[in-house]
Amino acid sequence: MPNAHEILNRIKSIRDTMKITKAMYMVSSMKVQKAKKKLADTLPYFTGLQKQIEEVLLHFPEIHHLYFDNRIEDEREVVKRRYYIVITGDKGMAGPYNLNVIKKARELFAGSEDYHVYCVGETGRHVFMAEHLPVATDFRMSSNNPSVHRARVMCEMLTERYRNEEVDEIYVVYTRMRNSVSSEVQVEQLLPLRTSRFLTSQVLNSKEGRAINCSEMEILPSPEDVLETLVRNIVTGFLYGAMVESQASEESARMMSMKTATDNADAMLAELSRQYNQFRQAMITQEITEVVGGAKALQKKKAKKKRPKQAAEET
Repeated sequence: MPNAHEILNRIKSIRDTMKITKAMYMVSSMKVQKAKKKLADTLPYFTGLQKQIEEVLLHFPEIHHLYFDNRIEDEREVVKRRYYIVITGDKGMAGPYNLNVIKKARELFAGSEDYHVYCVGETGRHVFMAEHLPVATDFRMSSNNPSVHRARVMCEMLTERYRNEEVDEIYVVYTRMRNSVSSEVQVEQLLPLRTSRFLTSQVLNSKEGRAINCSEMEILPSPEDVLETLVRNIVTGFLYGAMVESQASEESARMMSMKTATDNADAMLAELSRQYNQFRQAMITQEITEVVGGAKALQKKKAKKKRPKQAAEET
């Protein structure tokens, strides 16, 4: 059993650790709110872009665009060259956040023959490079403080390689925040864009008897050129949203992890305080016992000295 000095040292160490976990909890809480505000501020713009693409495809259904999945050339390909953009954190102490993303990415890699990995975040990059996976060496992107500019740089690079037919499909593996206490890993196809994703309302409108007339809309210089610009913007918006969602999920996971650590530290402090109090009570009881025993021994000693004197007086 540890002595009182060791128990006090452990109590002090745990209290110092609790100060750190509480501070990290507060910092993560502020970052989550900041990330949510970023997403809310930009969501209307990118929602409007999606509606514009929907209108173009709705009025010009015969378009077979490079960035959409309705091209005959894409359907004929058997083996797809894929890019996987995996968004993890730059650091740990976020519970199972990074592990869940890496696990999902490994499942996707196992089902692909020809692929490359593009890592956003140092944790995923270190893990995949240690496993000798085909990680892109010319792509280094931090997951901290996502911005539209960073998403646009990624978009330009990816769309250029897609246009040059260096890749057939691009996927994003990220974490979506379901609520303040839970999140889930998502896999979304970034390119080519799924036409059905934008033409959902076409089915609804056809049921209502709405007639689609191409002459109702005139697009200059051409629908293809307009889609080119819209697609680049929508890809930028999706990448930005995925990075912001991932950061919010990471900080939320870190919040829960720090809260759990603080609660565990409280439980350890309660147990150590109980042990310390028991130790002090045992020491006090031992000291009282020693004092009482010493007093009794002193009384016996005095009593022995008095007996010879009393016997001499009697004789």
